[in-house]
Amino acid sequence: MEKFFKLKENGTTVRTEFFAALTTFFAMVYILIVNANMFANPFGDGTNVLGVSYGAIYIATAISAVVGTILVGLLANLPLAMASGMGLNAFFVYTMCVGFGFSYANALVLVLIDGIVFIILTITGLRQMILHAIPKTVRKAIPAGIGLFIAFLGLQNAGIVIADSSTGVTLGSFNLLNLTWGDIMPMVVTLLAFFAIAILAKKNVRGSVFIGMLIGMALYYLLGVTIPGFYENLNISVSSPFAAFSDFGTQAFAKVFTEGFDFSAYSAAHGSANLILVIVTSSLAFMLVDMFDTLGTLHGACSRGGLVDENGEVLNLNKAMLSDAIATTTGAICGTSTVTTFVESTSGIAEGGRTGLTSVFAGLFFLIAMFLSPIAQLIPGCATAAALIYVGVLMMQSIGEIEWGKLDVAVPAFMTIAFMPFTYNISYGIAFGMFGFVAISAFTGKFKDVKIATWIIAILFILMLLLTH
Repeated sequence: MEKFFKLKENGTTVRTEFFAALTTFFAMVYILIVNANMFANPFGDGTNVLGVSYGAIYIATAISAVVGTILVGLLANLPLAMASGMGLNAFFVYTMCVGFGFSYANALVLVLIDGIVFIILTITGLRQMILHAIPKTVRKAIPAGIGLFIAFLGLQNAGIVIADSSTGVTLGSFNLLNLTWGDIMPMVVTLLAFFAIAILAKKNVRGSVFIGMLIGMALYYLLGVTIPGFYENLNISVSSPFAAFSDFGTQAFAKVFTEGFDFSAYSAAHGSANLILVIVTSSLAFMLVDMFDTLGTLHGACSRGGLVDENGEVLNLNKAMLSDAIATTTGAICGTSTVTTFVESTSGIAEGGRTGLTSVFAGLFFLIAMFLSPIAQLIPGCATAAALIYVGVLMMQSIGEIEWGKLDVAVPAFMTIAFMPFTYNISYGIAFGMFGFVAISAFTGKFKDVKIATWIIAILFILMLLLTH
C-alpha cells in the first residue's frame, strides 16, 4: 500500500485513510436511500412510474458507487467517492421518464451514451472544447437551478408544496381544524429533520445528512403513537437482503441492452425525427451536467486538500474524469442514473484523507452497505424529503459567484435557474440560459464572442423546442 498509494509522501497513514473513508461514507450514504426512493416512488405517493423496485435501484446505486469510488482511488490515487449524482437522477426520472415519456430502459441508453462519449472526450481531450462552449454564466447557474429543482421535489414529496388549480402550486395545509394530525405529522417531521441536518452540518458533525434522516425516521415512528391505528397500517415487511439482489437481476441489470434500444413506443407516439432530436439534446444535457458537476467537485474538493499542482489544476485530473466516465457506463448497465464525484468527499479530505486508499476503503463500505437494503427501506419518505431539500441548499452555493450587476451575465443565469424548477425540466433550464446568452451577446456588439460550438448547441436546443415540445 505504501508503494502504490505513496502514503508517506502524502503525509498520511492507513489508519488516517480508513477513518477519512468512514467519514466520507457516512456523509454520502444517504444517496443509496434517496436514489432508490426517487426511482421507485418519484411522487412520494407510492406510484411506481418507472416499474422498478426500491431494492433493485438500491443495489444498482451501491454497485456503481463501489466501482466508481474504488476506480478513482486506483487510477487517480485521489481520496474521492462517487455515486449516482443528485440532480442527474432527477433529470433521469422527472425529465426523461415522466416529462418526455421514455421508458426506464430507454433513459438508461442516454446514460450509457453519456458515459461512452465522456470516455471518448476524456481520452481525446475534446472535453475542454465542449466545456468552453458553454458560457461561464450558464455553467455557474446550472448547479443552483438543479438545487432549486431538487428542493422543490423534496417539498412536493413531503406534501409541504401541493398542486393548486388556480395558482399551480401552494403550501400544504397545516390546519388542524381541517385536517387530522396524521395528515400533518409527516410534513412536520420533514421540517424537523431538515433543521436537524442544518444544525448538525453547522456544528461540523460527520454524516449530518444521514444522521438527520435517522432522526426523521425516529421522529416519524415515535410520533406514530399519537395517531390512532398508525402502527397497524404501516405494512412493514423486512425481507431478506437477497430479495433486493433478485429484483436487481430481473428489473435493472442489463435492461439497457435487453429493452433500452427499443424506442418503438416513443417513436410511434412522437415520430422518428422527434426521437433523434430528443436523444441528441438530452444526451448533451446529461453530459453537460455531469461534466460541470464532476469538474466543479474535483476542483473544490482537491483544492481543499492541497491535491493540486502549482497551476491549481487537480492532480491526475484526466484519470479522475475517466474513472467518472467508466462509473457512469457501469451505472447504466446496472440500471441507475449518471455517476459523478460527490462533494461530500471533502468531509473525508478534511479528516486527513490524501490518497486513493481512502477511496478504496469507502468503496468497501459501500460494498457492505449493499446487504443492508431491508434496514434502509425502513426510512420513511418524509425523512428522505428532508435530505432532498438540504441538498438543494448545498447546490445553491454557486449562485454567489454570478455577477448579478451585469445584465449580460444575470439574464442567462436567471433563466437557467428559474426554468429548471418552473418547467420541471433541467434541460429546458440549460436551453433558455443558452438562448439568453446568445441573444444578448449577438445584439449588444459581442457577436464575435459567441463561439461556433456555442451556436451549434443553442440551435440544437431551439430545434428540440420547435420540433419536440
